[in-house]
Amino acid sequence: MLNRLKKIDLIMFLCLIGLMAVSVLLVRSATHNDTGYSGKDIQQLIFYGAGFVIIVLTTLFDYRLLLKTWYVWYGLGLALLVAVYLFAPPINNARSWFELPGGMLFQPAETMKIFLILAVAVLMGRRQGDPLSMRRDVLLIAAVSFVPFVLVMIQPDLGNAMIYVFIVLGMLWIGNVRYTYVLIGLVVVVGGLMLFVTLFNSYNAEIRDYLQDHNKNHWYERINTYIHPEEASDDAKRQTEYAKIAIGSGGLAGDGYMQGESKNRKFIPYPYSDSIFVVVGEEFGFQGAAVLLLLYFVFIYRMIIIAYQCVDIKGSFIIIGVASMLVFQIFQNVGMMIGLMPLTGITLPFVSYGGTSLLLNMLSIGLVFSIRAHQEKYTLDT
Repeated sequence: MLNRLKKIDLIMFLCLIGLMAVSVLLVRSATHNDTGYSGKDIQQLIFYGAGFVIIVLTTLFDYRLLLKTWYVWYGLGLALLVAVYLFAPPINNARSWFELPGGMLFQPAETMKIFLILAVAVLMGRRQGDPLSMRRDVLLIAAVSFVPFVLVMIQPDLGNAMIYVFIVLGMLWIGNVRYTYVLIGLVVVVGGLMLFVTLFNSYNAEIRDYLQDHNKNHWYERINTYIHPEEASDDAKRQTEYAKIAIGSGGLAGDGYMQGESKNRKFIPYPYSDSIFVVVGEEFGFQGAAVLLLLYFVFIYRMIIIAYQCVDIKGSFIIIGVASMLVFQIFQNVGMMIGLMPLTGITLPFVSYGGTSLLLNMLSIGLVFSIRAHQEKYTLDT
C-alpha cells in the first residue's frame, strides 16, 4: 500500500493543495456579505478533506477491475439519468438533481462523465493503438456516447452534454483516428452548426414561443444572447455584461481580497459557484487570473506526461478523457464569463463551490493516480 501511495504524482498533489487554498478563499470572499450562504467556505474545506480520502482509496484500487466491468457502470449511469428525469423534482427548470439527506444534491450527469470515459477507453483499447475503424470503432463509440448525451439534453443540461462531446472528441483524437474521419467529423459539425444557426434565425419566433410554452425560455435566452447579443433582453445579457465589467475593473492587480464592488453589491449571480472566476478577476486582477490558469496548466501537463508513460494503453485513454473533461470545463467557465462562450451551468473545476462536482473531480484524479500506481507488467485480462 505504501509503495502505491508513493507513486502519487507530487506536482499534481501540490497543485490540488493550491487549488484548495484558492477555492476556500474565493468561496469565503464570495459569501462573506450574504448571511444566507455563510459557512460555505468551511463546507468546501470539508468536501476537499473527503476528496483527498477518495483520492487515497482510489489510488490503492486497481483501475483495471473497473475496465473489466465497464458495461455495468455504463448501464448504472444510464439508469440514474433516466431515474433523475422521471422522478426528481425540477430545480431551476431542470430535472438534474437528486436531493440527498442533509440538503446535498447529487447530479447523475456528473458521474456519467467517468462512466463514459471508462466505456470509450475500453472500446478504443481493443485496437491497441492501431487506427480506428469507422464502422467497428468510431460509429460504436458515437452510439455509446449519443445515448447519455440525449438523456442529459432533455433534462435539460446543455453544459454537461457539451462536456460529453468534448471528452469523446479528445479521446478519439489521441486514439489514432484517421485524418479522413477527422475531416468528415469537422464537416458534419460545422455543417450542423451552420444549419442550426440558419434554422434558429429563420424560425426564431416559433422557437421562442415553443420554448416559452414548455417553460424552457431560459434555453432560448441563452442561445439568442450568444447568436444575437444586440437583440437579447436586458435580463438575458446582464450576467455576461456585469461579469465582463467586473473582470475588466480588476485591472492588473485587482481591487483586493473581499473588496470586489460588483460582487459585494450582488451584481454577479452565483459568485461562489458558476461565476467564481469573476471574483478572481475583480479582486486579484490579471495577475491572479494568470496564476490560477498557470496552476491549471501545470496540473493538466502532468496528467499528459503520466498518460504518455503508461504501459497500458487503456489507462492512457482514461487519463486523456479526464484531461479533456477538465480542459473543456475550464475553457467553458472562463469563456462564458468573458463573453467567448454561451452561458451554461458549468462550474470551474476544483475552485467553484459544490459537493458532487468536487468529489467526482477528485475521484477522477484518484483514477489517474491509480493508473500511475498500477503500471507494472500485468497478466490480468482487461
